[in-house]
Amino acid sequence: MLVPQELIRAKRDGETLRAEDIAKFAAGIGDNSISEGQIAAFAMAVFFNGMSRDECVALTCAMRDSGMVMDWQKAGITRPVLDKHSTGGVGDNVSLMLGPMVAAAGGAVPMISGRGLGHTGGTLDKFESILGYQAMPDQDTFIAVVKEVGCAIIGQTAALAPADQRFYATRDVTATVESVPLITASILSKKLAEGLDGLVLDVKCGNGAFASDEKFARDLATSLVGVANGAGVRTSAILTDMNEPLASAAGNAVEVVNAVKFLTGEARDPRLEEATLVLVAEMLVLGGLAANQDAGLAKARLVLDDGSAADVFGHMVSALGGPTDFVERYANYLPKAPVVMPVLATKAGMVSAIDARGVGLAVIGLGGGRTRADQKIDHAVGFEGLAAIGSKVAAGEPIAMVHARHQDDANNAAAALKNVYTIDQEMASAIRPMVIARIDGETV
Repeated sequence: MLVPQELIRAKRDGETLRAEDIAKFAAGIGDNSISEGQIAAFAMAVFFNGMSRDECVALTCAMRDSGMVMDWQKAGITRPVLDKHSTGGVGDNVSLMLGPMVAAAGGAVPMISGRGLGHTGGTLDKFESILGYQAMPDQDTFIAVVKEVGCAIIGQTAALAPADQRFYATRDVTATVESVPLITASILSKKLAEGLDGLVLDVKCGNGAFASDEKFARDLATSLVGVANGAGVRTSAILTDMNEPLASAAGNAVEVVNAVKFLTGEARDPRLEEATLVLVAEMLVLGGLAANQDAGLAKARLVLDDGSAADVFGHMVSALGGPTDFVERYANYLPKAPVVMPVLATKAGMVSAIDARGVGLAVIGLGGGRTRADQKIDHAVGFEGLAAIGSKVAAGEPIAMVHARHQDDANNAAAALKNVYTIDQEMASAIRPMVIARIDGETV
């Protein structure tokens, strides 16, 4: 029999916990036999004393097993089951293109995505911009869409990793979120419940990322890769730059438009294209669908350029309740902001820096993001045409277009955006590379 306070005492005193005791504690979180106070005390003990890799594997697996774990072989899916997780950023709509690209290349992608909170956007919010799209389908529909289309991007249900949902809610109000072992177990318990064969982690670093410090980002990426591989899932991480918005759009509907244009080849932001191709290629290698990174990149480029990824995207939207002609007529099925106006540069020069977090906060100011998980958002608002670092601008030339519900909102957002852009006569330093590092199971 587990005595919760003894396990808490042991971790408080820096002892190594047994896997079976961690499993019982996690089960108690899931079935409510462990109190909120005990969860908070355990979280604080881990915050200060950390966890070994084996302890974190045990916690991750126990929280994964607190709910349903998908069995895709039983569902008749023989493709490699693959997914990607991003630690969050601004203008990060990679998942919208990545899922269909991997599916078009032969993988199955059952992506459980989240809503935006704070300055970072959420994939689920972007898809909910689309008229009719069912982001929370029943289990049978989810399985059927993955089987038929190869990709389904939906929201987390209460059936997946319920212990994590309760654990995270307590961490959120007890200042214990910023713990690498607890972040690792929280992210991976949900992802591994998807029944994956391979997982790629996009760990972002910079002023628009959760991990603004590169050391913290590397530590987190290393922990995630080590624990996921320890739990039996082939996993690697790509450390990517988030010192400016990834796409030239930030918001919800505007990022969907950006994604459709990317898939059809109408317009592709260079840094977004690089990040997406690298992550898709990594997934294809992990899934045995490409022999190496170069082969993965070639295959990713092929399904993008021949239109097959755009076809998968359209079929997924339709299969989940959206319009059958969304890719062709997306403008008819997305909300439009009543006010669209340019944000004008106040001087000539080069964009030398952008506070990406500030861009995300400006989207929140428009109503396109949340400060609380229960808030409703305006899917129509945001920015498009965001000038990238290194862009030359003239005084009075647009650095973005703001989409707003009211004129006052547009004016305030324009002022906020101007404050987060730095325009100098020349670049003070070289533009940062998009990909900072790759971390795999053999190097952790």
